[in-house]
This record gives sequence, structure tokens and C-alpha cells, in this order.
Amino acid sequence: MRKSASRIDDRRVKLSTLWIVVLFNMIFADIVGFMNPGVLAGIMTGDTGIKVTEELLLVFSILLEIPILMVFMSRVLSDNINRWANIIASLITIVFVTGAGSTYLSYFFFGSIEVLCMVLVIWYAWKWPKPERYE
Repeated sequence: MRKSASRIDDRRVKLSTLWIVVLFNMIFADIVGFMNPGVLAGIMTGDTGIKVTEELLLVFSILLEIPILMVFMSRVLSDNINRWANIIASLITIVFVTGAGSTYLSYFFFGSIEVLCMVLVIWYAWKWPKPERYE
């Protein structure tokens, strides 16, 4: 019994850590992206290629909150809910990362790492060990 509980705790740590890696990559993709010529000036003048509204920023905030919450939720949710929450959160975040990204090489690099980590999250969650039955 103890070995199984240890495996589950280890899985929770791996999932949570992968979400942390995703978050750091998201943050630094934006920071490095600001260094591309004209990007900050465009943001400051409102010339971003899309109309930035409060509602759009709220949607982006909600989508960014998903990986932030998953750092904690991966450690505390029950096994079955944890499994599905990680899979669904990863799929949503993959769509966000690939759909809302830029064409700069640095973003492509960071985005690739983010997607790879989320694929690993999906794989670890999908392979979640079945609970042992006590009879």
C-alpha cells in the first residue's frame, strides 16, 4: 500500500513541476518577445494587430490562470478529478499557446517547450495508476 501512495505522490509532484515549467516558459516568452524591435512601442501606442479591450484581456487572464491554478490543483485534487483536470487544462493551454502566439523564433522555441511539457502532463495524467482494491 505504501509503495502505491508514494507513486501517486511522485506523479503529483511531476505534474505540478511540469506546470511550473510551462508557467516560466510563458512568462519568459513574453519578456523576450518584448525585446523584438517595435513590439513594446506597438503595445504602448495600441498598435498590436488586434483591438485590445478589457474583455480580451480578461479572456487572456482566465486562460493564463489555468496553468497557475494547476500547479496547486495537481497536488490536491482527488486522483480521478486530478487526471481529467490535467488533461483538459493541458488541451486548453495547448490551444491557447499555439493560437495566440507570435511568429518570432523565440516564441516558437518557448511555445514548443510549453507544448512538450503539456504533452508530458497529458501522458502522466493518462497513465495515472488505478487505485488498488482492498478486499
